[in-house]
Amino acid sequence: MKRFETKRDGLTIRGTVYGTMTDRPKPAVILSHGFMANASMCRAYAKLIAEAGYLAYTYDFCGGGLLGRSEGRTEDMSVLTEKEDLKAVIRHVSDLPSTASIHLLGCSQGGFVSALVAAELKESISSLILLYPAFCIPDDARKGQMMFARFDPKQIPDKIDCGPMKLGAVYVKDVIEMDPYKEIRPYSGPVLLLHGTKDTIVDVSYARRAAKTYRNCQYIEIAGGTHIFRGVHEKMAQDCIRTFVMKQIQERK
Repeated sequence: MKRFETKRDGLTIRGTVYGTMTDRPKPAVILSHGFMANASMCRAYAKLIAEAGYLAYTYDFCGGGLLGRSEGRTEDMSVLTEKEDLKAVIRHVSDLPSTASIHLLGCSQGGFVSALVAAELKESISSLILLYPAFCIPDDARKGQMMFARFDPKQIPDKIDCGPMKLGAVYVKDVIEMDPYKEIRPYSGPVLLLHGTKDTIVDVSYARRAAKTYRNCQYIEIAGGTHIFRGVHEKMAQDCIRTFVMKQIQERK
C-alpha cells in the first residue's frame, strides 16, 4: 500500500494504491466512493481486488466528503466535477508502466460517476463494477429532495444545506436536466451491477432499468441488502466481485 497524487484544475487529488507492483504490468481498478464519504468506503473492496492480482486505486473526490484528503470545497462539487476527478485519476494510472488495463468500480454517487466516465471513454475502460449506483440523482434534483437537502427546483439557491455538508447550486444544476440512462448507454463493455432490495436511498428500480440499458450486464440483486452493504450482504458482494474480476483476468489470457 502506498500513496499517490495527481491534479485536476489545480486541485490535488490524493489516493492510495493496493497491490504489489512487479516488472509485468497488471490490470488496474480505480474505485470511487459515494456522496459525503471518502476512500475508506472502498478499502475492503480494494484489498480483495488486489488479492485477486490487480492493482487497486482508491482516492478522495475533490470536495466530495467531509473527511477527504483531496483539495476542493464541497460547495464546488457536483457529479460532473467528480467525473473530471475520475478522468484525472485514469490519466495518471494509464501513464504508469505498471498498468495493463483500466477497470472502474464505483459505490453510490461514485457508481453514477464511474458509469458516466465509462460511457465517455468506452473501449478505454475494460470493465465496470457498480455497487448501488445513484442513478436517482437527476430525479432527486428535479424533485428538490437530495439526501438531507430540500429546495425549490425552479429556484435553485446558491447554497444548499445537506445535513453536515454544504452544497452549491452547481450540484443541482449539473444534473437536473440529465437522463442518466441515455448517458450511460454507450458503454458496451462487461458490467457487474449489484443492488440491495431494501435500499431506501436509491430504489432498486433504478438498477433494474440500468441493467436493461447495458448490453453486457451481469445484474445481481442482494436480497435484503441496504444502501452500503454490511455483514452478510457485504460478503455476498465481495464474492460476486471476486468472481467477476477473476473472469476478466482469465478472458484476457
